[in-house]
Amino acid sequence: MFYGELFYFSPMKIIELTSKEQMLKNHSLLLEVYPSLTVEDYSLELDEMLQHNYGQVCVFEGDNCIGMTGYWIGTKLWCGKYMELDNVIVAKEHQGKKVGQILFEFMEKKAEELNCNMLALDTYTDNFKAHKFFYKQNYVPRGFHFINVLKKDGIR
Repeated sequence: MFYGELFYFSPMKIIELTSKEQMLKNHSLLLEVYPSLTVEDYSLELDEMLQHNYGQVCVFEGDNCIGMTGYWIGTKLWCGKYMELDNVIVAKEHQGKKVGQILFEFMEKKAEELNCNMLALDTYTDNFKAHKFFYKQNYVPRGFHFINVLKKDGIR
């Protein structure tokens, strides 16, 4: 099983984070996608997410986190067991170095190991630059979310 194991892609390594404290250390990378996310809000949200099958995988170069994704394991009537990836974030200065591909390959193997029927990726519909990359990783759009924003200031 992949959980908690360490995999190397010289000079990078991929690590599954297992604690809130580990996840909080990489808050600065999240700011590249969510600039208004405070450490306090992130901490409170992790308290909720960790109770609901949330995990996080990061790519490190030395001690620096240069890429990350969060994920949930769940079940839906239309697809059975699945893994949903949260935003895949790669530090701007490391984009184009296959960091995202390393994360996608790792997560696909993890989903297969966990006997998931599907991988889902949650991303904004207007993130066209990332969509091109997702297509290369064998992701295809299928439907989309309809949302009802109840608190506009709570959406990043």
